[in-house]
Formats: sequence, structure tokens, C-alpha cells
Amino acid sequence: MSLRPARAALALAAVAAVVALSGCSSPGSSFTGTWGSSAAGQPNLTIKDDGTFSGNDGCNAMSGKGTVKGDTFTFGPFASTLKACEGVNPWLSRANTAKVSGSDLVVYANGGEKVGTLAKG
Repeated sequence: MSLRPARAALALAAVAAVVALSGCSSPGSSFTGTWGSSAAGQPNLTIKDDGTFSGNDGCNAMSGKGTVKGDTFTFGPFASTLKACEGVNPWLSRANTAKVSGSDLVVYANGGEKVGTLAKG
């Protein structure tokens, strides 16, 4: 009995597995990491592989969980403190979706309005 057919079937199964898994990625993929600045009054955001995020809009802390579909990160409901800070634009608190453009995270409000950009940290 020849082992050639069994080896060919095993090789074909291995190739099929590689092809199937090549389309899989962690939920965070290109979104995973730290964006923005940790300097006082500056917005920042950290997105983890599981889609959880935390950060600061320059005044208020925020955290929640989002999802990735294609090239878009969609922010789920998030908790945020509600401090009033003079001279800070809390645009990150309006986040609805985000896309990676080069080394920047471009953030959009509900309705698609671009509200800000965070550089990869």
C-alpha cells in the first residue's frame, strides 16, 4: 500500500487550513495599540485585541468595548466621567467609529462627521 495518496490528502488539508486561517485576525488587528498623547489635556485611546478600549478625551476618562468589521472600528456604549475642563475640546467623547489611515486613527461621530485624529503612540 502506497503512502503517497495519504500524504497528498494531508498536504491538501494543511493548505486548506492555512488558507482558511489566513482570513482570520484578532478583533483589534490594525486598531490594537495606543493612540494619541498622554500629555495633560490631550486625548488618548488604547484599544486591546478583544476590542476593549480605554482612554481620556483630554479631560474625562472613558472605557468600553467596540467591534471591528472590515476597516472600521465601531465604538460600543462606553462609560465616561463628566468633569468640566476649561480649554479642552472633548471631541473623543463623540466617537462612534474609527478607521486607520497610515499611522493615524481617524475618529468619526454618529453620522460620519470626522471629529478628530489620534497619532499611533
